[in-house]
Amino acid sequence: MSGDLVAHLAGLAGALRRAGVRVSVGDEVDALRALLRVDVGDPQEVRRALRCSLKIRPGDARAFEALFARLWMGAGAGEGAAPARPVAEHGPGNPRAAPRSLAGGGESAEAEVEVPEGDEPGYSREALLRRKPFDRCDDRDLAEMERIMARLARRLATRRSRRLAPARGRGIPDLRRSLRRVLATGGELLSLARRERPVETPRLVVICDTSGSMDAHTRFLLAFVRALKRVASRTEVFAFNTELTRITAWLSPGRQRSVLSRLAEAVPDWSGGTRIGESLDAFARRHLDELVDGRTVVIVFSDGLERGDPELLARAMRRIRARARRVIWLNPLLADPRYQPTARGMAAALPFVDRLAPVHDLETLERLLPHLEA
Repeated sequence: MSGDLVAHLAGLAGALRRAGVRVSVGDEVDALRALLRVDVGDPQEVRRALRCSLKIRPGDARAFEALFARLWMGAGAGEGAAPARPVAEHGPGNPRAAPRSLAGGGESAEAEVEVPEGDEPGYSREALLRRKPFDRCDDRDLAEMERIMARLARRLATRRSRRLAPARGRGIPDLRRSLRRVLATGGELLSLARRERPVETPRLVVICDTSGSMDAHTRFLLAFVRALKRVASRTEVFAFNTELTRITAWLSPGRQRSVLSRLAEAVPDWSGGTRIGESLDAFARRHLDELVDGRTVVIVFSDGLERGDPELLARAMRRIRARARRVIWLNPLLADPRYQPTARGMAAALPFVDRLAPVHDLETLERLLPHLEA
């Protein structure tokens, strides 16, 4: 694949983000796939492909057109200008023939695209952070990630439910309720009943393994949970290793480092050993009836390395699954493609888990959001 094509695309996407246009890394991947299926020598075909694959909204169309003309077609191109043809031979499905400069001149310094620094051409620091494993991050990375996590959490708080609920004013017609109204008014249809998909804040219970084997991931997972709690106030959080501790009240606003220090003092055997079965059994006995119902999503953060009785773990998971809407188990070891959930703790829990997913970077946390819906 031509590095120049990737660099031009990344430069355009970076410029769009700086102009306030929402373009994600996933949109960039879709755009690159689209470019492999069009004639990159046809500027209008490229423009349409990029506008669709980058999901440009109507309100951002003017910014996109201006930046496409300046960065993709060259500084000399503008509205009404005839686009220059690239200097190399090319065709659909032939990205290796993409020209050195897609602006057509190739040598003009004005047409050069500024490529943000990073390990890959054009990838911003935020894009790199999204894929940086938690166990390779430092305190500076965590501070920047917290801002990204806050944005992810806000997306969850504004996500509409899949279910339809009665609504006033706008919404789709509800024929069944409308007919009931007709019966109540002697056969006259005075108004249509309507339904819409409401914004529903999810009910979450998070049970986080803070044992030594999870230490490299714990601070990032708790930062994400803190962000979730700000937008989903009914979130309850527990930490466990050899004992279960309810830590919801400790996740108050403040610096992550100070929060972790307070938690390390409050939670017995922080970063020590782990007894997953005993801890989840304690949750099921003490808190299950109070905190979990048919609308609650239970999330367990753990690598599943159990030192206790796996039968006890299986019984606790069975009780939790019978009451919860959904049970999600997030395991950082899944980042390794060679990993198999055969450790006795993970194997005992697996039959009662709706979704087993990796959790080792921001992208994996972002993919979790649709599964937290109420």
